[in-house]
Amino acid sequence: MTELGNRLKEERLAKGLSLEDLQSLTKIQKRYLVGIEEGNYSSMPGNFYVRAFVKQYAEALQLNPDEIFELYKNEIPATHIDDLPEQLSRVKTRKSVSEGSSKIFDIIPKVLIGVFIIGAAGVLYYFVVNNVGDKANDLINNENEPVKFVRSQNLEKAEDAEKDTTKETEKEEESDEQTVEETPVVEAPKQELIPIQNSGKNSTYELKNTDKFIVRLVSTEKSWVSVKNGSGVSKFNGLLSTTGTQSTEVDLAGEPQAVIVVGNAVATEIYVNDQKLEYAIPPADVVVQNITIQFVPKNE
Repeated sequence: MTELGNRLKEERLAKGLSLEDLQSLTKIQKRYLVGIEEGNYSSMPGNFYVRAFVKQYAEALQLNPDEIFELYKNEIPATHIDDLPEQLSRVKTRKSVSEGSSKIFDIIPKVLIGVFIIGAAGVLYYFVVNNVGDKANDLINNENEPVKFVRSQNLEKAEDAEKDTTKETEKEEESDEQTVEETPVVEAPKQELIPIQNSGKNSTYELKNTDKFIVRLVSTEKSWVSVKNGSGVSKFNGLLSTTGTQSTEVDLAGEPQAVIVVGNAVATEIYVNDQKLEYAIPPADVVVQNITIQFVPKNE
């Protein structure tokens, strides 16, 4: 066993993680994790994958990969251009070849759509001209016929009464509208959870317009999570999994700040007062993340 392998294994055991747990966190096959701990890289596809697997292993244990590579650079093989998968160059070649021909295929649908629109407009024009002419002639003929109206005195009185009632109703509605306008409704400001800074695996958020500070963590796969207040006092530290604890809730009332460390951001959702936190750093790019939430109460 190499010094690097011994260091990583000790860190893993100190966090109470088995190789199966680490396989779920990093998505690296168990046999490759064993190879890293034993210093046996012969089973891996190449030096490029060795360095990538060591980096993911270190991040899952909250170690700095750059420091690991510097301390054990004599044990970790260096990478070269030849170690990259051949599929990368093949995909690039196919893309450059197909770009020229794809432009021609993009133009053809536009031409067909233009022809269809012109044809539809011609049919619509023909239909409107013929139908509107016939209807206009019918209206002219109807207007030439005399129309007689016979109005009774009772009908006139009923209409006058209806007009008076309508006017009174309109006045009352106008009065009600003025009353409503004089009393504006003030809505309470909604909670805001805003990202204000991010760098590397660290991101900072600001929580405003609320009196509550409750953090709920939900996992879809195994994920090690730690929650501390601004003074470094631990509020929660444990492993969330689909077979055991799937979610946990931490009440941080009275705390001005919370620091959340997530070991598997891809499989972990964070809710602050039932509002889902949108990761400022894509979880697919950085698996292990440190998230700081600064709480600004309403009255401040």
